Amino acid sequence: MSITFNNVTKKFGSKTILKNVNFTIEDQETVFILGKSGAGKSVTLKHIVGSIKPDEGSVQVNQFFASQISENDKPKLRALCGMVYQYPALFDYLTIKENILFGLKTNQYRNEKTLTHSPLNENELKDILEKVMTLTELPKNILDKYPHEIAFGTQKCVSIARTLAPDPKILLFDEPTTSLDPIATEIINELILSLSKHLQVTSVVISHDMKSALKCADRILFLDEAKILFNGTPKSILSSKEIIIERFLREVKEAQSG
Repeated sequence: MSITFNNVTKKFGSKTILKNVNFTIEDQETVFILGKSGAGKSVTLKHIVGSIKPDEGSVQVNQFFASQISENDKPKLRALCGMVYQYPALFDYLTIKENILFGLKTNQYRNEKTLTHSPLNENELKDILEKVMTLTELPKNILDKYPHEIAFGTQKCVSIARTLAPDPKILLFDEPTTSLDPIATEIINELILSLSKHLQVTSVVISHDMKSALKCADRILFLDEAKILFNGTPKSILSSKEIIIERFLREVKEAQSG
């Protein structure tokens, strides 16, 4: 599943968030979009699922033009995309098992061939549950627990399992390592790497975490002042002379030396 931004401009009032932004994310590529808070990272993500439309330009997600999508086609586009939010956003009154299967039981399941909704029987639900538990390396002994009974990092993994259950072809991560300790951050980074490899999905990660980007990304986009300041590999960004990028890199080097 490829994603293309063609001369995308977006304003909110008098503030320009994106200005003539151009990039393509190739099928099965893992791309990190970095930048300061307010740089337009999350706005970029919302353009991909069609919840925001550009003032100028176009956004194409596989066969869909997200920038011009009809209300009838929006569910089809969003069925292709799985969103992992900054916070787990689990339902406190549901068990972990019920949380993971929630999307499948609320008529959001995407039939692989027809992109239509179809009911699942208990055996199918069980198979999907086992698959996503294995992919996220979650222990089975948490299935009957409630979110408040497990660690925050584990909750993040549960939210990823819930996102994987409907079998999306594009994974969208919005600040996945925010508020996590170093060990939990490493677990999430390893998950991003393994999921991209084993599921052969396209992954877009919104982040301010340069260390994670250097570890996980095939390519890094850096947004600043409403434009793409950098578009290249993790190796090539190390030699960037842009002041804001050097600051992000300095934090990584200081953490490593400390």
